Amino acid sequence: MNSYLTVKQLSTDDIPTIVNAFAQSKWTKKPASLFEKYGEEQEKGERIVWVAYSGNQFLGYVTLKWQSLYKPFLQMNIPEIVDLNVLPAFRNQGIASRLLDTCEAMAATKSNTVGIGVGLYPDYGSAQRLYVKRGFVPDGKGATYHYEPVMPGAQYALDDDLILWFTKKL
Repeated sequence: MNSYLTVKQLSTDDIPTIVNAFAQSKWTKKPASLFEKYGEEQEKGERIVWVAYSGNQFLGYVTLKWQSLYKPFLQMNIPEIVDLNVLPAFRNQGIASRLLDTCEAMAATKSNTVGIGVGLYPDYGSAQRLYVKRGFVPDGKGATYHYEPVMPGAQYALDDDLILWFTKKL
C-alpha cells in the first residue's frame, strides 16, 4: 500500500468522498459539517488537514492544530495532532505512520515538540501502542475530561473525551 500512498492537504472536493467512505464503514460520527469546519480552520491557518489516498480510494486523514484546546500544550505553544483516522479496511499498512510523519514534519517548522491525546478505552489500543512506538511519552499531567484534569474519586464517562496526553520531541 505504501508505494501507492499519496498524502495531500484537504480540499472541499475531498469532503463527499471522505463522508461516503466513513458511512460505508458504518462510522456515523464523521459528517460533512466536521470536514467543512476543518476546511474553514485550514483556510484561517488554525489547522492543517491531510488526507491519504491510494489512487482514488480514500484511506484516512489527520489534522494538526496549531493552538491546542489542551491548556498545557497551548501555554507551551505545542501544536497538537488531532483526529487521526484510518478506515478499518486499511489499517496496519503504514498509513497512520505516514500521516503522523507528515504532521510531525510540519509541526517541527514551528516547535521542537508535538502533542497528541488518546482515549483510554479499548478502541484506542492500537493508537496507544503506535504513539509509544513512535516515541510519544505521557506528559505526566494525568488524564483529562473535556480538557479539564480528572480529579481523584470523581466519576467520568469512559468515552472519547477521557484523554491521556502525550508529547514527542522533534
